[in-house]
Amino acid sequence: MRIVLVGPPGAGKGTQAVRLAKTLHIPHISTGDLFRANISQATELGKLAKSYMDAGNLVPDEVTIAMAKDRMEQSDAVNGFLLDGFPRNVSQAEALDELLKTEAIKLDAVLDLEVSEEEVVKRIAGRRICRKDSSHVFHVTYSPPKQDGVCDTCGGELYQRDDDSEDTVRTRLEVYHTQTEPIIDYYKAQGLVVTISSLGPVDEITQRALDALKRDDEGNDDK
Repeated sequence: MRIVLVGPPGAGKGTQAVRLAKTLHIPHISTGDLFRANISQATELGKLAKSYMDAGNLVPDEVTIAMAKDRMEQSDAVNGFLLDGFPRNVSQAEALDELLKTEAIKLDAVLDLEVSEEEVVKRIAGRRICRKDSSHVFHVTYSPPKQDGVCDTCGGELYQRDDDSEDTVRTRLEVYHTQTEPIIDYYKAQGLVVTISSLGPVDEITQRALDALKRDDEGNDDK
């Protein structure tokens, strides 16, 4: 299957992308991983992207698209892939369509993880990270530490990252609504969008997604 995963920040895209890709035996292609790989390997695209980033500028769509194209052409993506973080806007979605058309392949589904804005704020603004070891993550509501402000594992101080503050989260949501959310309507016009709730235990959300993708795939086969 060839899937695009969309949803606001805090919807659990990263977690679900890894689980779905593993179950479906397709590579998880995330924009963040693409940038890190190209920059660390000092590819031409990586050098170009880094030059924009070092200057404090946004990396142009053409560079992101070229990175995605290179990754999708690798052997492990022949039978499908799961795109996470790309396309990020309608122009990238249009470019992806052209790319796939050139390769005579098409998307099977666009999986939309639905969650309310207030739930997103609650999820992200409630996170607390250990200063000694950032892999130790807690949540004031969902997984609170035994002692307020203290890491259960190593005793380090727990803090809220600047980009997890409520104001920052709401700004990120506004960017999502303005730039990325329009791709949902773009893909709805193509009959590709499958929407599921991203509320509940992680395992349940994964199964919900797999069930929805299966129904959608069977529906497409009937057409």
